[in-house]
Amino acid sequence: MTQSPTARRIPVDYSAIETLPEIWSQAAERFGDTVALQAPHQSPAVTVTYRDLDEAIQAFAAGLQALGLASGSAVALFADNSPQWFVADQGIMLAGAINAVRSSQADREELLYIYDNSGSRALIVDSVAALQSLQERWGDRPLQYVVLLSEEEPPALPVRCLNYSQILSLGKTTSLSPSPHRKSDIATLIYTSGTSGRPKGVMLTHSNLLYEVTTVLNVLAPLRGERVLSILPSWHSYERTFEYFVLSLGCTQIYTNIRHVKQDFKKYAPQYMVGVPRIWDSIYEGAQKQVREQPASKQRLVNFFMSNSERYVLAKRTATGLDLTNPYPSALERLGSSLVAGALYPLHKLGDRLVYRKVRQAVGGEVNYLVSGGGSLAKHLDLFYEIIGVQLLQGYGLTETSPITNVRRPERNFRGTSGPPLERTEIRIVDPQTRRPLPVGQQGLILIRGPQVMQGYYQNPEATAKAIDPEGWFDSGDLGWVTQAGDLTITGRAKDTIVLTSGENIEPQPIEDACIRSPYIDQMMLVGQDQKALGALIVPNLSALQQWATAQQKTLTVPEGCQLDGQDTLPRTENASGEIPLTGEAVQKLMRQELNREVKNRPGYRADDRIGPFVLVMEPFTMENRLLTQTLKVRRPAVTARYEGMIDEMFA
Repeated sequence: MTQSPTARRIPVDYSAIETLPEIWSQAAERFGDTVALQAPHQSPAVTVTYRDLDEAIQAFAAGLQALGLASGSAVALFADNSPQWFVADQGIMLAGAINAVRSSQADREELLYIYDNSGSRALIVDSVAALQSLQERWGDRPLQYVVLLSEEEPPALPVRCLNYSQILSLGKTTSLSPSPHRKSDIATLIYTSGTSGRPKGVMLTHSNLLYEVTTVLNVLAPLRGERVLSILPSWHSYERTFEYFVLSLGCTQIYTNIRHVKQDFKKYAPQYMVGVPRIWDSIYEGAQKQVREQPASKQRLVNFFMSNSERYVLAKRTATGLDLTNPYPSALERLGSSLVAGALYPLHKLGDRLVYRKVRQAVGGEVNYLVSGGGSLAKHLDLFYEIIGVQLLQGYGLTETSPITNVRRPERNFRGTSGPPLERTEIRIVDPQTRRPLPVGQQGLILIRGPQVMQGYYQNPEATAKAIDPEGWFDSGDLGWVTQAGDLTITGRAKDTIVLTSGENIEPQPIEDACIRSPYIDQMMLVGQDQKALGALIVPNLSALQQWATAQQKTLTVPEGCQLDGQDTLPRTENASGEIPLTGEAVQKLMRQELNREVKNRPGYRADDRIGPFVLVMEPFTMENRLLTQTLKVRRPAVTARYEGMIDEMFA
């Protein structure tokens, strides 16, 4: 049984340090030969102990100083997840400099803009290929030196270029000059995605980051050697802060990726992982797919247990006062729900023994906590993980808040919310127009004040003044409300609000979350600004639709170019008596039924939530086609631009 954070905590006191990199020497003394970083999918695979990590960070920092890095200057770090990335990140800070970070896979023009805007004079990239891509448009930009985070042979350049081993070797022959940095100094520039206009450089200080590292310990307390699976971009504030946190406590972090994550869950059986809703949805969908592939009798059995457990979980929520639809149950309601939960519990335990225990193996079977952030978590996902016995904690925050401001607590995992704020963090809900504070329970604009709020946007005082008022309140741009106990519930993004011609304001995210509960809908985005009704772009789940067609002894046919599980064509149904075109009337009718059911079953349903026209989109939203961010959120402006003609036809 998982212990509470208080019972499991090992005191780690980093209160006396001024800068983030000071952690690693203390960690090396405390954790020594414990494995800190493991990259099994690099070639060759890499394993780094805490002692190795500290030595590498110090050598990297000294090497940068030998190349001429000046304290307080900026260095562009364009690279993706690896132990070398972590060493470079902390080496730059230890040398007294600021890093401007982004994925090397980001748009080239965006990377060049970040280099220019940050005032960088040096470049650190993860490969020769990434360097060559930038060189094609480099022009006359100033550049003092280049460091590769690979072991590739450095190309001939007008400036000095070293690979990873070479920078470490240089550092080992150079004395590191201590940099007199303070907590209030800038540690990193993290650039916003720039979906509307130029990206802005978020200035996060050592104090911002250290607050997160030391404060999250009051929520979770991982133990030395416990395994953490890492899949989100290391340069992103969400993954990055969590990495600093778990590594400050002696955990072993294992890098994975979309291709290997399922097998790595089973191979490494992690105790912790942070992720975004899309990751948890993929695990859920994998479980649903396994059920759909079972004989009808077994499907009925699984659905019976799931239905019983759903009733059990919902009754238990009411009994414990953790039902968001009824947060203040009467004593009689609590008693009645306790009796119902007690009656349903034996069947729930049987379902756990026969079904849920096997489902938990999809995430390794040893998870203490999964932590979700980077977007709202659909209610059906919260319910699913509660039923199967996996603790999923939802949090909230933004790049501008380092990022965590709120998170659910293990001892009070209030599903449907993002939990209470961290200590010394304040949340205020205001009217978006008047900025007047709103009563508890009323939706409005979320303002945040606390030690994790950024210093501002780099070289952009106008944007900073717009985002942070004179009293220090940061405008999140998100909409939400708080419970009487201070738990925050996110309802949408202010700029994503769809206004119909009736004047009704619709927050798309909750409706989209409800609709993707359908097994036949993989991804979806609502549209309809200045229209009479909502419309939808839907990426169908071809696997589920194929099984639906097979049940009717028919074959699903798809337009050329569609793919199912990496195949170019769908297999024909054995003994098929006909075909069902993906774009035909039968599929359209099925999708209409699914949309109507899921929207009407959504808590708080209103008539204006009904979805009118919709179209099936044959290309999934992905990072590769730049329709998803690197934290797997839909880029709404990009999707709207890509399908502008289709959207116009939808409402014609």
